[in-house]
Amino acid sequence: MASLKELKGRINSVKSTQKITKAKQMVAAAKLRKAQAAAEAARPYADRLATVMASLAGRIAGQDNAPMLLRGTGNAQRHLLVVANSDKGLAGAFNSNIVRAALTKARELEKAGKTVEFYLVGRKGRPVIRRAYPNAIGQMFDTTDVREPGYAEAERIANELIDMYAAGRFDVAHLFFSRFKSALTQVPTTQQIIPVPAPETPVAESGAVVDYEPGEEEILEELLPRYLKTQIFGALLENQASEQGASMTAMDNATRNAGDLINKLTIQYNRSRQAAITTELIEIIAGAEAL
Repeated sequence: MASLKELKGRINSVKSTQKITKAKQMVAAAKLRKAQAAAEAARPYADRLATVMASLAGRIAGQDNAPMLLRGTGNAQRHLLVVANSDKGLAGAFNSNIVRAALTKARELEKAGKTVEFYLVGRKGRPVIRRAYPNAIGQMFDTTDVREPGYAEAERIANELIDMYAAGRFDVAHLFFSRFKSALTQVPTTQQIIPVPAPETPVAESGAVVDYEPGEEEILEELLPRYLKTQIFGALLENQASEQGASMTAMDNATRNAGDLINKLTIQYNRSRQAAITTELIEIIAGAEAL
């Protein structure tokens, strides 16, 4: 049985931890508002750009003169998995859910006889993926030097992916991130980004005859890289909001658990103290009677 000194030390230690988790919860709650607003503000632009891209891509999809980002390499053997994680912990299962989705996809591709390579964004997902696929880490993008990954980082990632694609290092690229729903719900999401998926159903025509100047091919040559950057930027924003929501929820649970543990330890401390006092009284009374 723990001594009174040990119990008191454990109570003080848990109280210190509770202060940290409470402070982390408040910081995450403050950052969540900004991150959520940024993620929601970026969605309309990304959706509209996707609609315009789909309208143009639907006209030339499958043609030999289509841009390579839309046409593809004609093969689907080599797959690049772009896994976007954060650089910080204390966010519950936020990072592990993204990594789990990526590893599940990698195993499915390997069973189908495909080659898998990873492009890792952020630090938290690296150890797990390195242990599972030590020889399949193609490239890593470090975000530790920036406070919050933004459009500049998304542009650099997109340019690196385009260069790797042009060099023939992969045929298909998939992006893994967490889509923000609420502070309690973040959905691990998988999205093919290269080659840019053509619309599954034709985009509804308005009935008007539209002449493009320059042609659809020239417009898509400019539009597709911008679309790729926008998709990656949106994924980074969704990740930021999801990370803060998961962190706020995890720290709130940790604070509550610390409070429960403090109550249990306090009860145990009081009982031990009462038992020690009772023992001392018995010894005093027994000594007085002996005299």
